[in-house]
Amino acid sequence: MPSRSLVLIGALITLRTAALGAQQSKYPPIDRYLMPRDAEVALARSAAPPSISEHATIKVLTRSGFEVAHRGDNGAVCMVMRGFSAPTYTPAPFRDLVYDATVRAPICFTAPAAKVAMPYYELRTTLALAGKNPAQIADVVKAAYASGKLPHRDAVTMAYMWSAHQYLASGVGAWHPHVMLFAPNYDNAMVGGNAFGSLLPQVTDDAGTPFSVVVIPVDDALAIHLPTAAR
Repeated sequence: MPSRSLVLIGALITLRTAALGAQQSKYPPIDRYLMPRDAEVALARSAAPPSISEHATIKVLTRSGFEVAHRGDNGAVCMVMRGFSAPTYTPAPFRDLVYDATVRAPICFTAPAAKVAMPYYELRTTLALAGKNPAQIADVVKAAYASGKLPHRDAVTMAYMWSAHQYLASGVGAWHPHVMLFAPNYDNAMVGGNAFGSLLPQVTDDAGTPFSVVVIPVDDALAIHLPTAAR
């Protein structure tokens, strides 16, 4: 079966899985979201090429949100996002990934993205840790952006998600290494109208809002593997 078909099937499975999560609408215990600190630092670094990640600030998740585990010097920030970083608005079924404690999504924000995009994900995480459901998170995020509590996004910024060990959701797993473009107010037609889950550039999150995300898959050979001892 062509790889593109497999990806599309995986995306559909994920949508069904997220919908099942909506039925329970209850957060698992926080311990299920947490990781050993050293393992989380190593996984976060695997999000981007060493030329970036070795000089980046590394953040790890704690019971109260993300905190700095290592201070870098290039302005980039790497962390392992959890299901708390699900889309705020669309696709609607993905909003319920907040309840999936298995998601591990290493990401390395470049310096501009660390300033304007990362605070959005950190706010979402803090709200989820406080027990807010997806609708409540959306309300707070919208208000925070309108009031200036969240930085306004006036330009496209980017992040790397190149880890071979990412686990994005049930039915998707590691998928492919990819670049995330934080492209405010983009919709899928603006990048070619490519199918969701395909190997072409596509808007995956929150189309037409300040929080739109364009995903650009890259060659699987670029996926970054952890040393066996660090897995």
